[in-house]
Amino acid sequence: MNLSEIALAGGSLLLTAQSAYSASLMLYAWEGEDQHFRSRAPKTFEPPRLKFTILLPARHEEAVIQDTIQRVVDLDYPHELVQVLIVIEAGDTGTIEKVNQKLADLTARGINHVRLLTFSDPPINKPHGLNVGLAESTGNVVTIFDAEDEPHPNILQMVNTIMTREEAPVVQSGVQLMNYSDRWFSALNVLEYFFWFKSRMHYHSAIKMVPLGGNTVFVERDLLRQMGGWDQTCLTEDADIGIRLSTQDIPIRVVYDDEYVTREETPPTVGQFIKQRTRWNQGFLQVLRKGDWAKLPGIRQRLLALYTLTSPLTQAILIIYPLISLWMLFFVKLPTPLALLTMLPLYMLIIQLVISLVGLYEFTAAHGLKPSWLSPLWLLVAFLPYQALLGYAALRAVWRQLRGLNSWEKTAHIGAHRTSELTKDVSAAMPPVIHLQKTEEEVVRG
Repeated sequence: MNLSEIALAGGSLLLTAQSAYSASLMLYAWEGEDQHFRSRAPKTFEPPRLKFTILLPARHEEAVIQDTIQRVVDLDYPHELVQVLIVIEAGDTGTIEKVNQKLADLTARGINHVRLLTFSDPPINKPHGLNVGLAESTGNVVTIFDAEDEPHPNILQMVNTIMTREEAPVVQSGVQLMNYSDRWFSALNVLEYFFWFKSRMHYHSAIKMVPLGGNTVFVERDLLRQMGGWDQTCLTEDADIGIRLSTQDIPIRVVYDDEYVTREETPPTVGQFIKQRTRWNQGFLQVLRKGDWAKLPGIRQRLLALYTLTSPLTQAILIIYPLISLWMLFFVKLPTPLALLTMLPLYMLIIQLVISLVGLYEFTAAHGLKPSWLSPLWLLVAFLPYQALLGYAALRAVWRQLRGLNSWEKTAHIGAHRTSELTKDVSAAMPPVIHLQKTEEEVVRG
């Protein structure tokens, strides 16, 4: 073998190992009963004790903000134990007007635990808004919902129970995109969230290296202030603070119960999807460069952090590698074993495709949905183009990072998870809240 063939073989094996590891993370939650039990919400609830501050950062969210405020107000938890702070940049007059209209309506109905906060100093981004809200927070626990979120009515009851029973200082609950059939890429985007929050996050929690998701995260207020709040220069402030908490050996409880997920929508266009994914990828590269992950105490934690934070680089390579492999397979004379070896990463992608097909039916069954006979066909057709989108967004993130571009590219929201056939009266189907002590099984399990 010459040097180029050795490099090609090594690259093929590395990408194959990466793809195999990624597939194993997708399936982690199904490996045993212990993982399944840990992911579930409690069956009974403790009496409300904790006070929650809910931060609602918003920017140009005229289409969805009023509905989201109402859903947060309607959460099944005593109003005197909830503080809702809507945080908006002062120049966003359209969203501010919508919020003021809603606040006037709530005040007329005697609801007074919701406030609007504005800020005008830079940077104009989500983490700055969160820090503005943190400074005004009065709750024992601070949580975040995004402007388009549809939280479950009993989410605060569930988290109050977990934090009280387990003395957990941080809880990450599930977030789930819902409108899987709206656009050609929607199903695969939905399944990314499904496997991330239902499976992979639990692996991160077991290893004690958790890049937190952007919302439905519950953190003790004093702990947040001790950590200095969110990094206002970071495009993935959620992952950043999760890793910083992990370096301090703060336990992070991850719970994913299909019934209690916070519902969201997929980006409305390909362009919006690329901008969103570019921001996430660039944020990972920023956190990688900051180097806090190197302070994690264990080698497994540091390796997992390195694997996670370098994923934009891996995705950027993956968009180029199959093209090179196919070209070399047909136009460059390679030894047969090497030619077959270069195709291994593609075979692993096929395995991930099969996992995604099974996941589609797992997701729809969990949420009482019925996919059409075209749904798996669309997923098959869209799979490789979707990987190309991911790769392009990763390349774009690397390019922006190299050029020092750090602007916040916002994702538009239209409320598709509320207006499509997915819209259901969740609260009508909810059983009554039962406040009991731990069941015998929960005592044994801890």
